[in-house]
Amino acid sequence: MEHAINFFKTHFGQASSTDSNPKAGKNQLEKATDASVISFPLERRRVVGGLVVLAAILIAANLAVLITDYLTGYDMKMVQRLVKVFSVDYELNAPAFFSTLILLFSSVLLAVITHFKREQRSPYVWYWTILSLGFLFMAFDEMASVHERLIEPMRTVLGETDLGVFYFAWVVPGILLVFGLGFFFLRFWWNLPSKTRTCFFIAATLYLGGAIGMELLDGSFAELHGKRNLTYMLLSTLEESLEMAGIIVFIYGLLGYIAQNTKTLVFRLGEGTEG
Repeated sequence: MEHAINFFKTHFGQASSTDSNPKAGKNQLEKATDASVISFPLERRRVVGGLVVLAAILIAANLAVLITDYLTGYDMKMVQRLVKVFSVDYELNAPAFFSTLILLFSSVLLAVITHFKREQRSPYVWYWTILSLGFLFMAFDEMASVHERLIEPMRTVLGETDLGVFYFAWVVPGILLVFGLGFFFLRFWWNLPSKTRTCFFIAATLYLGGAIGMELLDGSFAELHGKRNLTYMLLSTLEESLEMAGIIVFIYGLLGYIAQNTKTLVFRLGEGTEG
């Protein structure tokens, strides 16, 4: 038995056909009784509000364990275990999992928009597709830290010492990539609705300010003073906070953009014919 999952659009910026023709709406509802229909209303304020609360809790937990670890002289094993769970500077823990999830959520929302744009035969459908795949890779990178594997090879190219802001040397190809993608997406971004364009700009500024801007500052400090100190941990906290904020603002913009095309997403789980 096969299950098909289809997206349906309703309330497309104006009165839908079911509003103008009640009988048509009734017929659609009667057809829907042949399958399970599950509606997932994505209320932007509630979704984004929930993400903000979760991010704030994780950042607060991170600060609590880092400050406790510092005050106890980095000697308490229990505190160090909590640091590994809640520190934003560690991988495969609670903050990393949250960051991965919001990046995956962004990728899914972009895939939904891609689906609609493909139906509309939009000239920008490939931009949405590339963005969706890009955020999927970013989610993978958040857990696997692929970009950090560029640090040692790039340090060899730049020199092993006195790297300053390029101590975390992956930022060099990262900056080049940002400029390249910025140029590639400029026309696409400029043709977005004004509110969406503004949200995307703010999101990019926050995220890149953390991922690139703070990483430059972190690297310069880490080369001189190392990572095992409270100041570096606070800088890392600011970096990850900016990244989380950027993604959440991006999600806010994506949900707003989707709301201009569809007020409700419905997953229809129907039974196909047996082959």
